[in-house]
Amino acid sequence: MKKLADNIQRVGLVANVEKSSCVAVVQQAARLVRASGREPVADLATARLANLKVPTVADAAAVARETDLLIVFGGDGTMLRAARDTADAGTPLLGVNLGGLGFLTAISAAQFAKELRTVWQGKFTVETRPLIEISGALEGKLLSRAALNDFVVSRGSGSRLIELEVTVDGEELTRYRCDGLIVSSPTGSTAYSLAAGGAIVSPRAEVFTITPICPHTLSNRSVVVSLNSAIGIRALSGKIETLLSADGEVVAPLAADETVLIRRSERSVRLLHLAGGSFFRTLRQKLNWSGAHV
Repeated sequence: MKKLADNIQRVGLVANVEKSSCVAVVQQAARLVRASGREPVADLATARLANLKVPTVADAAAVARETDLLIVFGGDGTMLRAARDTADAGTPLLGVNLGGLGFLTAISAAQFAKELRTVWQGKFTVETRPLIEISGALEGKLLSRAALNDFVVSRGSGSRLIELEVTVDGEELTRYRCDGLIVSSPTGSTAYSLAAGGAIVSPRAEVFTITPICPHTLSNRSVVVSLNSAIGIRALSGKIETLLSADGEVVAPLAADETVLIRRSERSVRLLHLAGGSFFRTLRQKLNWSGAHV
């Protein structure tokens, strides 16, 4: 463990520049990294936000290529962007939560100094999480996009239900009339899928979760399939705006008869977890679960 920590010599700092609350903790991080004998590196936007006097590179992807550990300051949205942008580098990500629930962020800003010391002591593990990817030809243009949490096909601003045909490995699953459909990775099971009634899935489970949003047919429930499956989604609604999103960001409209295919990506991200932490402990803390005696 300690040897792993000794291999961390350059530490990247990437923040959500829309959060002014990041400034103090990013500045603290730069001081603590230097005090440990390591070199902090930041992207240009983060350096400007916190007025850092550190080596800088263009963006998060470049920071990841130049460092041994990437510390990400923000919420889960910031972590999702960083994960997608830096996956090719293979650099472990450590999230500092300045947002809401923070399922992907390992530590809080208030505990940052204490928890960073445990990293220098080698008291951590690194977990690999798969990305998922979507592909298709939309309006005659090839689409390819990666996500860590989920892809969502949903209605636009109108109030009418959309209709979607879904296949798994080429076999029809069903046709949904609904507000939308979520296809989530194991990591994404605690995001939008959970809010829509989907199952909570261990990140180590090799599965997709297919969860309809407000389906017209009440028997439509969340379906779990292998992460090695290919999930096809075809839009059947011609007059209702249908949108495709990746990790909460709108990618493109989906016209009638257009089909997208979702698969496991060959790319993955590495998340750093502190010793003593676990997915189930995070669930208990974040969701305020507690035992009861009957």
